[in-house]
Amino acid sequence: MEGRELIAEGLGRVNRLLSRALTGMPAETLNRMPNPDSNSMAWLAWHLTRIQDDHIAALDGGPQLWTSEGWHARFGMPPNDADHGMGHTLQQAAAFRVDSPDALIAYNDAVYERSKRYLATLEPEDFDRVLNEPQYDPLPTVGVRLVSVLSDNTQHAGQVAYLRGYFEGFGWRRG
Repeated sequence: MEGRELIAEGLGRVNRLLSRALTGMPAETLNRMPNPDSNSMAWLAWHLTRIQDDHIAALDGGPQLWTSEGWHARFGMPPNDADHGMGHTLQQAAAFRVDSPDALIAYNDAVYERSKRYLATLEPEDFDRVLNEPQYDPLPTVGVRLVSVLSDNTQHAGQVAYLRGYFEGFGWRRG
């Protein structure tokens, strides 16, 4: 298995876990913060998808789906590609609300499909391409960036799944 296939498999697992954890959840639960110092399921799902959208768009040189496909409007947010949740205050996270899991799942599906298309174009040597990001030392490569996306997405998808279990109790994954 090549690197592009490994990353695609990992992102596919994130996509499936996120969809399963969100499906059927009422808005009240999706938007609920389990305590004042934590994020909601909705914000976590939105944020992980925004990170994947932002980072893959930067790697493939295309636009983010957030604005190019109008996802920002579906979430009632301004067309700001720079807003992906990094640096959000707890108040900003709490202000993020959804009416159902549908847009969260659909946005993640769209971003994942675009990610797969991008990954399919990569050759093994592409993973070693150094990114021009002088704020980092050492400079990251395409491979390092993709692992960062996968790591971030995995952590947040796990948090979403944990919160579903926290709110609904053991056994939500059965059936």
